[in-house]
Amino acid sequence: MYEAVRAHPEGQSTVARLAKRAADYGYEGVVVRNHSGTRADYDADAIADEYGIDVVDGVEIRANDPEQASGSVGNFRPSHTILALEGGTDALNRFAVEQAKIDVLAGPMAGDGDVNHVLVKAAVENGVRIEFDLSGVLRASGGRRVRAIQSLRKLEEIVDYYDAPYVVSADPASHLELRAPRELQALGEEIGLSGAFVEDGLAEWGRLAERNRHVHSESFIEPGVERGRYEEES
Repeated sequence: MYEAVRAHPEGQSTVARLAKRAADYGYEGVVVRNHSGTRADYDADAIADEYGIDVVDGVEIRANDPEQASGSVGNFRPSHTILALEGGTDALNRFAVEQAKIDVLAGPMAGDGDVNHVLVKAAVENGVRIEFDLSGVLRASGGRRVRAIQSLRKLEEIVDYYDAPYVVSADPASHLELRAPRELQALGEEIGLSGAFVEDGLAEWGRLAERNRHVHSESFIEPGVERGRYEEES
């Protein structure tokens, strides 16, 4: 299982500190998901060697509207293993699920946005993972926490109905906010998400990283393309 983290300068902890705590908790990897413009400075290979945990280079695009988001997708897609787009409005949520180049629609219910059947079907068609963000349940209280739980339950019903791809994260911005997989599974059970559902959503980050690394590797040959023709075009 993997967790998607925000590291310094966006978060309070370095990638190395987050990776060490994640390894202690039994995670297989972390995805560094800083927003565009707050890129962390780290050596993924060195951290992986020291703590025995995979470190995935990701980015989460923050945009005001789909037009701005479109330009950012083109800029960041070639240089990052995992590409997420911060949603939260109807327009950005719709844009994200219609773009096959986007891996994850992050925080779709964070603002005034919604996720409906039309958007989930588009996510299935384009292979866009919808994020179940548990941070509102972990770090909010009162009415905000109640609304976060209601949103997650509604989202789970639609995602389950269409068997849509999804990821799960507690969106930690420091090593102190990291929670062990078993804690997140227990939290899921508490709010109406099964432990198996949470486990699969955490594991999906790793599957995404493996797939994208394979696609971007020099040895990858697009299905249906003969090796000779591929090498000539390269």
